[in-house]
Amino acid sequence: MPVTYTNRKGRTYYLCRRPTKTGKFRYFFARTPKDEPVQEIPEGWEIRESVNGVVSLSRKRPALIRPEEVAAVDAAVQRHPKSRRYRVGLKGDKVVVYELAGPDMGDLVQALVRQGLGSLDMVDKMRADQEQHGQFTPILRFTLTDEETRHFVAHRWCYRGSVDDWIYVDDGKSLDKLARQLIPTLGSDRFFDL
Repeated sequence: MPVTYTNRKGRTYYLCRRPTKTGKFRYFFARTPKDEPVQEIPEGWEIRESVNGVVSLSRKRPALIRPEEVAAVDAAVQRHPKSRRYRVGLKGDKVVVYELAGPDMGDLVQALVRQGLGSLDMVDKMRADQEQHGQFTPILRFTLTDEETRHFVAHRWCYRGSVDDWIYVDDGKSLDKLARQLIPTLGSDRFFDL
């Protein structure tokens, strides 16, 4: 039986492979089996899913970020008043906070109701649809700078047309302290003052 994986959007993918010009194999996930479906995950590899539901096969690597550090960022995000709009992901030595692109469905439906164009029962349906199909973009990241002291540096995404890059925010603190300090600013004007 081929290896399959169902992502957060409810789509099932099949692990497939095809030979390269050098005779090695290139592994990929497809919505329908293509080339040669794979019967088991190769040794030293694992299935990963991005916050946007993209499924890939990646080499297993030692975790640089401790589970309790990720839990601290998750907890800070869950305390945010609009926590539904944010996701936490890992990338090597970084913990990245992603924001849902587009307007908040609750705010949008309320605006439609005020205009006489909708009803409040639409909120839950639209939020569920947005959570399943929405796209998330990285807006805040914490990079491990010292494995001994477990200090991190924080960067936020800069939206200036001339910059469009990560800019320094703070460093030399534990991930828990940085998360408690910075995550409450998400979605507010204070975030852009960081």
